Amino acid sequence: MKPLPSFQPHDADQIAAFLRDRSLAGAPVYVRGGGSKVAFGRPPREDETALDMAGLSGITLYEPDELVLTARAGTKLSDIAAVVAEHGQCLAFEPPEFGTLFEGGTSTLGGAVASGWSGPRRVKAGAVRDHVLGALAVGGDGQIFKSGGRVVKNVTGFDLPKLLTGSHGTLAVMTDITIKVLPAPEATRTLVVLGLDDGAAIRLLCDLLGNPYEVSGAAHLPRAVAARSAIGVIARSGVSATLIRLEGFGPSVMDRFKGLEAKCGQGAEHLVLDAEECAVLWREVRDVAPLIGPGPIMWRLSLPASDAVGTVNAIVKAIEAEAFYDWGGALVWLTLPQSGSADGHAALIRGLLPSGHATLMRGPTDIRARAAIFQPQAPALAALHQRVKAAFDPHFILGAGRMAVEA
Repeated sequence: MKPLPSFQPHDADQIAAFLRDRSLAGAPVYVRGGGSKVAFGRPPREDETALDMAGLSGITLYEPDELVLTARAGTKLSDIAAVVAEHGQCLAFEPPEFGTLFEGGTSTLGGAVASGWSGPRRVKAGAVRDHVLGALAVGGDGQIFKSGGRVVKNVTGFDLPKLLTGSHGTLAVMTDITIKVLPAPEATRTLVVLGLDDGAAIRLLCDLLGNPYEVSGAAHLPRAVAARSAIGVIARSGVSATLIRLEGFGPSVMDRFKGLEAKCGQGAEHLVLDAEECAVLWREVRDVAPLIGPGPIMWRLSLPASDAVGTVNAIVKAIEAEAFYDWGGALVWLTLPQSGSADGHAALIRGLLPSGHATLMRGPTDIRARAAIFQPQAPALAALHQRVKAAFDPHFILGAGRMAVEA
């Protein structure tokens, strides 16, 4: 596919003028940040113009004592993480670095908020939308608006930043985003229980997540997936690995970990990882690609515990597939072969899905062009989605069809 024509603005006014012109002409626009998610979702159309946000970068406000940071949408997440780390703080929602998963690009703040994807710590710290305090944005018709503010308890007007989070650039173009940052954990420990089957592992993780251990990460790696880990003792074990992470103040972590080990470690082979090993392991879980293998088709399923293992077993029985569970977010990651599928196996997977939803995360361009990337919506919800889209983008020029909402 030939490169799209592009426009690279340097402020909100330039974006507003550009979108007004494109909206009047009914000409579609594709919003692009660092390019790390270009290979996700419906491929850009040949008649689209790319709105390149690389020219809007930099931290414009950071108040460590107030735990608040504002940055322009094109600012690299790695730059933000480095700045806040100097003050012992972090992006607590652990935004994934999916450049490896999608084979290129860099993750930006705008891309992280627009995708709404969070890492394993969301079970304790919350998802992306829980950390977005405010945004300056431009609607598809070129109207500039601001919502939210610089304090957590801002209740003025509609909480539009929450609505924009996860919209994949289809409602408005965010130019400046304010987020809350949190103190980085003082201590981290991970308990690895070896050899559990999928059902036993999910039952254990659900039990622990319902107890007062304050688990900040929970995952299960079946044997083939565990063998890919960069943590040697896990990769060489030859069995599955069930992961439980605790974080926080040192004495608190040590006390909670003793209780966790006493509950899980008795009679079960297990490992205890230090902070350095924990950092590597949970980056693997967060970023998915180091663990899941090179399969061309990748799905993410969101399922309740009662359905997760049975659904995976049914899919594996129907077609060669491999899965692992990021259970702090009730997510199952699946890779499948490309052969024998014109729709990325969408009909098979959604036909076997008793509840929850399934998203096609990776696939060849031709499959992504015709497959339903997101779970099809019920008619009432689709109608509501259509009205929201029309309010922000009256001529439906932003990411047309990216989330199956057309004019």
